Amino acid sequence: MRPNKNHFRISAVRTDALFASALQRSNEPTAAQVQEAVAAAIREFGRRGCAARVTQEFGDHPEIAITRMRWARGRVDDAFAGSRLAAHAHLLGRRFIARAA
Repeated sequence: MRPNKNHFRISAVRTDALFASALQRSNEPTAAQVQEAVAAAIREFGRRGCAARVTQEFGDHPEIAITRMRWARGRVDDAFAGSRLAAHAHLLGRRFIARAA
């Protein structure tokens, strides 16, 4: 169960970072651009700084923030889908080895 819990945390941090980034929906970013924007936002603001920006935006402009958060969540899911599948495959492999032993 722990890898799923960690994936949720990582996904939430990535979503907050994309939300806090300068990348815009109108840019129609590629997966690589989303990944770079997430990394840049985390480097610039840190995990907590990204979360603070999300919180502030929801307080100041909730109707706009909801739309941006939905967009960010979807783009993060798409851009990092490979890493989620790799983590799931790793977990399944560990379970298989444990049963075989």
